[in-house]
Amino acid sequence: MTRAQAIAKAQDCFDSGRLKSDLARLVAIPTESQNPDRAPVLGDYLEQEMRPLLESLGFACRVLTHPKARGPFLYAERIEDPSLPTILGYGHGDVIRGLDAQWSEGLSPWKLTEREGRWYGRGVVDNKGQHLINLSALRAVLETRGKLGFNAKYLIEMGEESGSPGLRELCTEQKELFKADILIASDGPRLNADRPTVFLGARGGVTFDLSINAREGGHHSGNWGGILSDPAIQLAHAIASIASPTGQIRIHEWVPKELPPAVRKALVGCEIDGGPDGPTIDPDWGEPGLTPAEQVFGWCSFDVLAMKSGVPETPVNAVPPSAWARCQLRFVVGIDQNDVVPALKRHLQRHNFPMVEVSLSRSEIFGATRLDPEDPWVDFALASIAQSTGKQPALLPNLGGSLPNDIFADILGLRTIWVPHSYPGCSQHAPDEHLPVAIAREALTAMAGLYWDVGSGNAPAV
Repeated sequence: MTRAQAIAKAQDCFDSGRLKSDLARLVAIPTESQNPDRAPVLGDYLEQEMRPLLESLGFACRVLTHPKARGPFLYAERIEDPSLPTILGYGHGDVIRGLDAQWSEGLSPWKLTEREGRWYGRGVVDNKGQHLINLSALRAVLETRGKLGFNAKYLIEMGEESGSPGLRELCTEQKELFKADILIASDGPRLNADRPTVFLGARGGVTFDLSINAREGGHHSGNWGGILSDPAIQLAHAIASIASPTGQIRIHEWVPKELPPAVRKALVGCEIDGGPDGPTIDPDWGEPGLTPAEQVFGWCSFDVLAMKSGVPETPVNAVPPSAWARCQLRFVVGIDQNDVVPALKRHLQRHNFPMVEVSLSRSEIFGATRLDPEDPWVDFALASIAQSTGKQPALLPNLGGSLPNDIFADILGLRTIWVPHSYPGCSQHAPDEHLPVAIAREALTAMAGLYWDVGSGNAPAV
C-alpha cells in the first residue's frame, strides 16, 4: 500500500486499454449543448456513464436541475470522515458542436480513433477525457489504499460550452451542498505538450456585438455612393478606435494598471508552444513590452470573432444598410467585469460613434480569478506533480481562456487548483480535436500521485 503502487495502478489503467475503451464510450455520446436537438442526450451521459462510474467508487449521486440551466447536473459525494479535508472536483460532459463534415478523412467526432500517437474525437480533451482521467486516478488511489484519505465531492455539468447557464444560481442556492476546502479540477491546455502545468484561475470573458443599422435595404452605389453613410466603413473605424493596428487595447478600463510582480515571477521561463501543428506567434502583436506568456496569462486581449456587412457570398453594387461584428474581451483580475460594456459605450461616444449599438451576445459572463501563487496548496501541488512525473510543472497564475472558476472561487469561496490534461495544439473547439496518448498516461500518473498526497495527512491546513 504505497504511493508508487497507486501510480502503477493508474498507469495500468492506460496500459491495459481501459482508459481508451472508457473514453470511447463517452465520445460516442453526442452531447452538443449548443444543439437543441441533443437536449435528451445530455441526461443520458450522466445516467448511463457518470452515475455508474461514480457509484462504483462509493459516491452517492443525485441529479440536480435549475430552470436557467441548459442541461442537468450530476452531484456526487463520498464522505469518509467529517474531520478530513473535502476536495471538490468538477468536469463538464457537454461538448462544442461536432462539425462532422469538417473532420479529416477517416475521423469522426463521435468515434474515438487512434492515429500516430493521438486519440481523436470530440470531447477527448474538452472535457470528457480530462474528468475521466481524474476519476480513473481516484479509483487507483481508492483500490490501493482502501480509502481516499479525504472527503470527495464531484460536480459534472452539461452546459459549460453554452456559458454554464444556471450553474451560478445553483451554487448560490446550494452553497452548503457544495461546501469544500479546495477545488482540484482539470480543463484547458498545459503550457505545452511536454510540460505538466498548474493554473490557479482563469481570465474572464465578455462576448458582445457591435452593430450599425443605418436604413432599410441597400441602395445602388452608383446613385447613392458618397452621400449615404457606409455602416461597414463606420464600424471598421469604430473597431480601429478600440485597438491599435498591432492589437494594443485603447480603452484604459479594459487593461490592468500593471502586471503584478507575483504574476511576472510565476511566468518566468514559461514558453507557449502549440506543437508542430500550432500557429506561429506574432511577436509584435498586443501590449508592448510583454512576453507571449505575460500577454496570454497576465494581460487582457480583444478580438473580433466575426464581421459581416452586405452579402459576402454574392456581393452587389450597393451601399450596405447595416454592419455587424461579434467581439470578445478576455480580461484578468483587476478589471471590473460590470464596467466592460459601459466603458465601451463611453469610449464610442467620446470618439463620435453614437451610431454603434453595443449588446451582449450572451448573458453569462465568466469573471476573472487568480489564487495567490504563494498559497501553500500551490507549492504542495507543484511538488507532488514534480515527484510523480520527474518534471518541474509550469505554474500559470490563470488560464488564458475562460472557465466558470469565479463561481467556485467567489461564490463558494474555494481555493482553486487546475491541472490540465491537454495542450495548446489540441484543436479544441475545432475539427480533429485530439489528445496525445503520452499526455493521457502522464496525467494519470500526476493525478494519482496528487490524490494520494492529499489523503496522506500531509496536505496544507485548510
